[in-house]
Amino acid sequence: MEFSEQFFICVGTVVFVYYGVKLLIFSRMLFPKLCFPLPNAFMTSMGEWAVVTGSSEGIGRAYAFELAKRGMNVVIMSRNKETLDQVAAEITDTTGRNVKVIVTDFVKENVFGEIEDQLRDLNIGVLVNNVGILPNYIPSKFLDSKELDQVSEDKMCKMILPGMENRGKGLILNVSSGIASIPFPMYTLYAASKVFVERFSQGLQAEYKDKGIIIQVVAPFGVSTRMAAFQQTNMVTLSPEDFVQRSLLYLRAGDKTYGNVSHIIMGWVLQHIPLKLLYAEATQRSLNNYVKRKTSSHASSSCTVAH
Repeated sequence: MEFSEQFFICVGTVVFVYYGVKLLIFSRMLFPKLCFPLPNAFMTSMGEWAVVTGSSEGIGRAYAFELAKRGMNVVIMSRNKETLDQVAAEITDTTGRNVKVIVTDFVKENVFGEIEDQLRDLNIGVLVNNVGILPNYIPSKFLDSKELDQVSEDKMCKMILPGMENRGKGLILNVSSGIASIPFPMYTLYAASKVFVERFSQGLQAEYKDKGIIIQVVAPFGVSTRMAAFQQTNMVTLSPEDFVQRSLLYLRAGDKTYGNVSHIIMGWVLQHIPLKLLYAEATQRSLNNYVKRKTSSHASSSCTVAH
C-alpha cells in the first residue's frame, strides 16, 4: 500500500472517530435522566439553604420554587420587597419550606457587606446567581445602548464558596445566556457580560471540582420572561418553570449546559453559522425588525386581554 493511501486512511479514521465521539457525547444529552442520574435527596445533601438572586420573577423565581419543592429552605433576593414577600408566601404555602427575604439592589456597590451579614449563620448548599439585566430589548448598536449594570456573580461566590469548601460540597449555578456562544452584534454589551459569567464559572469549576463542589454555567436561549417580552411558549421558548426543571437534569453534564435539547441544538447551530453572514448589515436589520414585530405583537395581544 502506497504512502498516500495510508495517509488518507489514517486521516479518514481520525475524522470518523472524532465525529463519532462528538455524536456519542451529543446522544447523552438526549437522555439526561439515564446518563446523568441524581439521587432524590441530592439538593438537601448539599446543605439546608439555597440562595437565589434575582428571584422575584422569571427564571430566579422558578429556581426558588423548584429548590423548595426538593426540600430546601430558600433565601430569595431582589429589589422589590412587595413582590418578594408575595413569592415567599407562595413558596411557604406550596412547599412548607422556610423562606428568608433579602431586599437589595446589586447595582449598588455597598450592599454585599449587609448581604453577607444576613447569610452568615446559614448552612448554604446551593447558590443560584440569576441577576441580569438586558440593557435594550430591541437590538441596538453599542453607542445606542444603555449602560450595563455591574456583575455580581463574583462577589456572591466569594461570599458563599468558603463555607462550601469547608464542608466539601455545594452547588453553584451561574445563569448566563446562549448568545454568549459567539460575539453577538446588536446585543454586544449583554453578550460580552455573559461571556464573563461563562469563563468565570468554568474557571471556578476547574479550581474547586476536587473539593466536591459543582459549579455550572447555565446558558438558555428562549425563556418566556419579562426580559424576553413574555413570548409565547413553544418547543424552543420555554416557560421558566419548564426550563428550570429540565436544566436541573444536566447538573452532572459538565461545567456548562444549555439546559434542554432544543437549546443545545440552537447552540450548535449558532456556533456553525458563518460569522460573515451573522455580521452582515442586512442580518442585523432583520434581527432588529423581527424583535420589534414580536414586541408590538405582544403589546397588542396584552392590550386585547386587558380590555
